[in-house]
Amino acid sequence: MHFKIEPRPQPSEIMKYGSPLLSAMLMAASGIIIFSILGKDPLEAFHTFFIEPINDFYGIGELFIKAAPLMLIGVGLAIGFRASIWNIGAEGQLTVGAIAGGGVALLFFESNSAFILPLMFLAGAMGGMVWASIPAFLKTRFNTNEILVSLMLNYVAILLLSYLVHGPWKDPTGYGFPQSRLFSDSAILPIILEGTRLHAGIMFSFLSVIIGWFFLQRSFFGYQIQVAGLAYKAAHYAGFKHKTLIWVGLLSGGLAAGLAGSIEIAGPIGQLLPHVSPGYGYAAIIVAFVGRLHPFGIFLSSLLMALLYLGGESGQMILDLPSAVTGVFQGMLLFYLLATDLLVNYRIRIKSGRQKALAR
Repeated sequence: MHFKIEPRPQPSEIMKYGSPLLSAMLMAASGIIIFSILGKDPLEAFHTFFIEPINDFYGIGELFIKAAPLMLIGVGLAIGFRASIWNIGAEGQLTVGAIAGGGVALLFFESNSAFILPLMFLAGAMGGMVWASIPAFLKTRFNTNEILVSLMLNYVAILLLSYLVHGPWKDPTGYGFPQSRLFSDSAILPIILEGTRLHAGIMFSFLSVIIGWFFLQRSFFGYQIQVAGLAYKAAHYAGFKHKTLIWVGLLSGGLAAGLAGSIEIAGPIGQLLPHVSPGYGYAAIIVAFVGRLHPFGIFLSSLLMALLYLGGESGQMILDLPSAVTGVFQGMLLFYLLATDLLVNYRIRIKSGRQKALAR
C-alpha cells in the first residue's frame, strides 16, 4: 500500500476561500490542546487569549492599532506576490521608513508646522521604496534572488536603526537608554476615538485596501500583474514588460511598509527605539496569504493576526505564558493554511500493491 498525491481536476472554489476560515478554526482548536498540555484551564485560556483583549472599546482600539500596519503592508506585498515577485524584506523596509520619518520629526523638533506629519509620511514611504529598490535593481540587472536579498536587508536596516539610537540620534536626556528623544506634538498623530489610543493613521490602512482593490481588479497594470503571476510565458507573449512588473511589485511593498513604519513612530510609539516593530513585516506575509492576496481578505486576516498579538500579550500577563506563544499561533495558522491548500488543490489516492502491479 502506498500513497499518491495527484492534482484535482477542478479545485473547489468554496474551499479555496473557505480554507482560511478552516485554518483559523484548526488553529484555535490546537490552541485549546496546547493550553491543556501547559496545565491551563482550556476555557479560561481561550477566553483570555481571544475574548479578553477586545471586550471593551479600548481593546477594540488596540486591535485596530495592531491591525493597521499589517493591513497596509499586507496589501502592498500582495501586489508583488500576485506577480510571483517575492518580497520578504518588509520588516527592513518598515524599519527604514521609520528611520526616514523619525529623521524628519527630529530635524523639525522645535517646529509646530502642520506639514511635519505629511513630510514624515512622505519620507517614510520614500525610505521604504529606496530599500526595496535594492533587490529590484539586483533582480533586474543581475537576476539575483529577490527572496534572499530582501531578507538579508532586514538585518542591515535593524542594525542601522540600532546604530542611530545608540549614537547620533540618542536622547541626551534619556538616562543612557538607546532611544531618540520623544517627538513633538506636531509629529504625533491625533487620537480619533476618545478613551482609546486609536489614531488617525488607521485611515491610511483603510485607504490602502480600497486603492489595492482598484489597482488589482480595475486597472490594466493590475491585470498585467495577475497574468504574469499565473502564466509568465503568456504575459511575455502578450508583450508585458517583466522587469517593469518586478519594480512595481517590490516598490509597492516597500512603499506600504515604509509608510507603515513612519505611522508606527508617529502613533503608538512616539519616538525611535532599537525595535519599532514586533515582526509586522514577517507577519504581514502570513496576513497576505490568509487573505488570499485580495485586499478585502487582507482586511479580515489582519484583524485575526492583530488578535493573536493581543492574545499573546494577555496570555503573558494573566496566564504567565511565554512570550513565544504569539509566534506559535502564527506558525500554526500558516501551517494549517498550507495543509488545507494542499488538500484543496490535490487529492491523496491510496493504492494497494495489487493495484500497483495491475497499473504496470
